[in-house]
Amino acid sequence: MTTPSTDPNSSSFFDPGDDLTTRVQSVRDGKTTTSLRLESMLTAAESTNPSLHAFHEVLTDFARATAASVDARLAAGEDPGPLAGSVIAVKDNICTTEGRTTCGSRMLENYRSPFDATVITRLLDAGATLIGKTNMDEFAMGSSTETCAWGPVRNPHGINRVPGGSSGGSAVAVAAGIADAALGSDTGGSIRQPAAFCGCVGFKPTYGRISRFGLVAFGSSLDQIGPLTRSVRDAAAIYEVLAGVDSNDATTSDLPVEPSMADGPFDPASLRVGIPREHYTTRNHPGVTERLERIIDSLRAVGATIIDIDLPLTDYGISTYYVIAPAEASSNLSRYDGIRYGYRADPRPGEGLEELYARTRSEGFGPEVQRRIMLGTYVLSAGYYGAYYKRALQVRRLIKQEFDAAFTKCDVLLGPTSPHPAFQIGAKLEPISMYLNDVYTVNANIAGIPAISIPGGMVEENGEALPIGLQLQAPAFHETSLLRIASTIESLVRSA
Repeated sequence: MTTPSTDPNSSSFFDPGDDLTTRVQSVRDGKTTTSLRLESMLTAAESTNPSLHAFHEVLTDFARATAASVDARLAAGEDPGPLAGSVIAVKDNICTTEGRTTCGSRMLENYRSPFDATVITRLLDAGATLIGKTNMDEFAMGSSTETCAWGPVRNPHGINRVPGGSSGGSAVAVAAGIADAALGSDTGGSIRQPAAFCGCVGFKPTYGRISRFGLVAFGSSLDQIGPLTRSVRDAAAIYEVLAGVDSNDATTSDLPVEPSMADGPFDPASLRVGIPREHYTTRNHPGVTERLERIIDSLRAVGATIIDIDLPLTDYGISTYYVIAPAEASSNLSRYDGIRYGYRADPRPGEGLEELYARTRSEGFGPEVQRRIMLGTYVLSAGYYGAYYKRALQVRRLIKQEFDAAFTKCDVLLGPTSPHPAFQIGAKLEPISMYLNDVYTVNANIAGIPAISIPGGMVEENGEALPIGLQLQAPAFHETSLLRIASTIESLVRSA
């Protein structure tokens, strides 16, 4: 099992030769077994979870049974699938019949799903072994994994720092070497931002590229499942298994899924890389700016064309997102009333149904979820719908058009994933300060385009070496070119 480098001079987080393909092939070649690999990760989970808190539930028995089955099939000469030998963690808002699906909330503390999400079925069919369910911000509402009802998740690079959110547990599971890869969900940056803070790769495909069936909904027009991995090549391997049309999700695209890395990385001399001026500002940590400038210089040195791009609506993205997402959350979370399933407050004598609803939701939901439900209900209410929600939808269209215009000039957009490295736990509990963490990530969800965060190297913050991320964005359904370009830049970062 590989553990991440914390050398402040290293811009490579994991050993580039230790990718998913190599690990899977070692099982196929008989050099090791899935069961042996799993046991090392179960040991790592047992030793690190008390301090890092990455997992809400480790599925020990199920994982061992799955690993043994994969090994038996390989021994019999069968092909269990392209991910046979891999060990994968799953964010706790993705439904699994094994274990609980709590969404990091008291509201679903004891909920057991009667079905598997489509992505879980596809992982298992591909031979993957699921090790457990990872902690997350409650109902995916947060940017630090501090709103989890079970307590905050901690960054392996600094025990007093956040891992990002809301997929913080999944990012930590990968960064700490407890899993080969993990699934997260991304509504406004919830895969990419924790990947940046923990020094791994986080990939959000185009909206509709991966089925959301079995993902507990937060913002239905924004949510997208994606992988957190050690490398771009690993992300491509997971993506190819998950992507594709699903009859259970009417929003999935029926476009064919092409092999992402079959032709290898792009020739950097043919690249047109756009640098948004609005992502290159004084609000960025000096180390983030320095790392971005270094990789831009490396791209120029290998012949890439660097193009300045204007995205003037960048700062409107946060305002737009925090109207649309809470509005959709208000609707999606209305089902949790304590009657049909989930948490129910103890009834009181003479209490009416509405009072029981109110106490159930007040006790079952945490403060951030309550805040967003109230905000969403407000912007959808009579007299305010046109002023807020309808206007936000109009701005959403303008943001999409702005990206479309930018991509006529360049192949990808490159910038920071977050303005700064991981911050201290408790440092940004004031809502507006927390929301601004997502300034560079939310617009990809608003526009529905694919985006990926790759490790950008290490920066110094108060004497600590912390990873930062570089974000690449591409036109809708251009996952293949995005992944190939990201692989090219990933190689440059390692040598920058």
